[in-house]
Amino acid sequence: MILIEEMSIPSLIASEIGCQVKQVIAAVELIDNGDTIPFIARYRKEVTGGLDDIQLRKLDERLIYLRDFSKRREAVKKAIEAQGKLTDDILDRLGKATTKAELEDIHAPFRVKTKTRAQKAIDKGLLPLADAILAEPQRAVEELAEPFVGEEVADVKVALDGVRDILSERFSLHPDTAAKIRPVVKRSARLKARVVSGKEEEGRKFADYFDHTESWAKAPGHRVLAMLRGQDAEVLSIDIECDDEAVAFSKSAIANDNDVPQGNAFLDKVIDWTWKVKFTTRLTLEMTSEMRERAEKEAIDVFVTNLKALLMAAPAGMKTTMGLDPGIRTGVKVAVVDATGKLLATSTVYPYAPRNDKRGTLAELGALIKRFGVELIAIGNGTASRETDALVAELLSDMDGKKPTKVVVSEAGASVYSASEFASREFPELDVSLRGAVSIARRLQDPLAELVKIDPKAIGVGQYQHDVDQTRLARALAAAVEDVVNAVGVDVNTASPALLSYVAGVGPSLADAIVSHRDNNGIFTKRAELKSVPRLGARTFSQCAGFLRVNGGSEPLDASAVHPEAYKVAKRIVADCGRDLRDIMGDANSLQNVDPGKFVTGDFGLPTIRDIIDELKKPGRDPRPQFKTATFKEGINEISDLLPGMRLEGTVTNVAAFGAFVDIGVHQDGLVHISQLSDSFVTDPSKVVKAGQVVKVVVTSVDEKAKRIGLSMKSAPDIGEPVRGRKPAPKSRDKKPDNRRNKGESMGQLGEALSKAFRK
Repeated sequence: MILIEEMSIPSLIASEIGCQVKQVIAAVELIDNGDTIPFIARYRKEVTGGLDDIQLRKLDERLIYLRDFSKRREAVKKAIEAQGKLTDDILDRLGKATTKAELEDIHAPFRVKTKTRAQKAIDKGLLPLADAILAEPQRAVEELAEPFVGEEVADVKVALDGVRDILSERFSLHPDTAAKIRPVVKRSARLKARVVSGKEEEGRKFADYFDHTESWAKAPGHRVLAMLRGQDAEVLSIDIECDDEAVAFSKSAIANDNDVPQGNAFLDKVIDWTWKVKFTTRLTLEMTSEMRERAEKEAIDVFVTNLKALLMAAPAGMKTTMGLDPGIRTGVKVAVVDATGKLLATSTVYPYAPRNDKRGTLAELGALIKRFGVELIAIGNGTASRETDALVAELLSDMDGKKPTKVVVSEAGASVYSASEFASREFPELDVSLRGAVSIARRLQDPLAELVKIDPKAIGVGQYQHDVDQTRLARALAAAVEDVVNAVGVDVNTASPALLSYVAGVGPSLADAIVSHRDNNGIFTKRAELKSVPRLGARTFSQCAGFLRVNGGSEPLDASAVHPEAYKVAKRIVADCGRDLRDIMGDANSLQNVDPGKFVTGDFGLPTIRDIIDELKKPGRDPRPQFKTATFKEGINEISDLLPGMRLEGTVTNVAAFGAFVDIGVHQDGLVHISQLSDSFVTDPSKVVKAGQVVKVVVTSVDEKAKRIGLSMKSAPDIGEPVRGRKPAPKSRDKKPDNRRNKGESMGQLGEALSKAFRK
């Protein structure tokens, strides 16, 4: 039997991402050749058959996993082969294995073991007794055991305990049993969470899981991570149970696979022991790990979706902007930046207690607005945000002529940026507290350009991001930022090193080299000049050039997403229209009747030609939406101001698997549960709302003590009563032991209890 080799990997991936095998093979070849995902998605459509960046990211992730799986399979094969025990049957089973758990099932009997209880029993000479009991099940086990009592075996009980250890280890290592049991147990398994006695008040935030049971296979990721967090906090105990039918099937499989004779009470107890001590422990660990991995994947997917939406938020544009970072005691930090984001002035004003210098604040802000011609005012949404918003509104109401537009923006991550190495290099002389105001101003001008300076994990648009694998999360978020940056495009003459570092093929060190070259030699006048940057060779230029824009340079196409390798084709299209390149770029009407097929060559297929024509119609187009801001209702500043039935406008700050959080201007986001997102049934909240989206909501419930706000986007939601007083503590559970085992056995608890009892 030949093992499944790497050539089977494309078939598996193709079935998972919904494409043809040849598309996967082509994409894998490009990835192995060092091409980046954004470059492949944009400029190699003919090669991959049009796979987009989402498909390519999934392909890349699965490619890494399956190649690791293939390496593990080969390692298991060699380990068994080294013992001289590799057979055609084992080769066949290795070739058919599709999960790492199945590989470990095959490998388990051949592992080099430490001194187990079974081995100690064998060393005492009890192996013949174990074989005899299996061979003569009709004889009394005590009678068979009597001759083995001696110096190392104190009595018959010790002898039979040793036999139990030998046989249970043998039965648990049968290569087929776990594979049979696993799917049956998984189908029936129930996930149970219970509050630890005495932790009811301390763990109030986990109250939903104080007495909770649901299907293991169907438990949503956010609930799994919440329960696991409660367990880590020692507030909850979590168990996995399966029903009686699954237990009976499992015991039967153990007996049948090992040819255990029926009707022998001792052997029945060994089977029971093997199930409870060996298989339940093993399966519980496996299923807990699988459950966590499944939940982490969901959490990471949610984070990536939200991050992309936030990064793709509409930029307010190149306008002189004032950033206000609100504070009470420490004052409101002020920064004014010009249209390019260059810092013009800073200040700190103290309109609130203890100074209460409202008049001085209004005078200072008014003077800065007038002096620099401020067009936008960005107000951070943290502490004192609504008070500062009201203060600015008062200032603007007294102004004559054209007034700046005020916008409340998320300040998530601004403090992280302020203390970062990047901020220190950018503003070495500026106080840390004022750097946050600069960031707030700039993120209104261009959210993408500013947010890339912050660790994506600090932006705060995920669910349970601190509970997931941080390496995996960081990789996924970096890929998300990279996709967005390259989809939007980057002006090579104005971009920061942070933004440039996410351009396909560039990275942090080369980004610094590009900026250094720009600072020392002046702005780039054409893309080709990038080749003069140290360490930026032909290969890297090919990857990054199409995503870097040179506006107002000597080559008009440098300001577009047309790749330099396709300039000749683009100019042929323009020449065929009988127009000058500069005149036709942006003139969609002149390009309306161009036949793409006419320009197809061996190097450039129809997808690329169509992309070139679209780019000539709208050169350097920004895929982000038009700028729009939410208007908070006057007089609604705190959660205490809310009443059920109020209709408000807000901004979506986060989208989770269970709904969306919305900032309505009261310092506490409200939750639109998935059931309240639409009049129609919703399976995925991200299909209905995006982070940064302005939405209209209705307040359905207010719990001031718990700081919970229920919102709805339905046309006619159910309205509850406000809760102003203390929320009653959940009742303590009965402290008597739970003897309700008629619906199934608890794998984890029973296995652990029996193991502890045996150790005693």
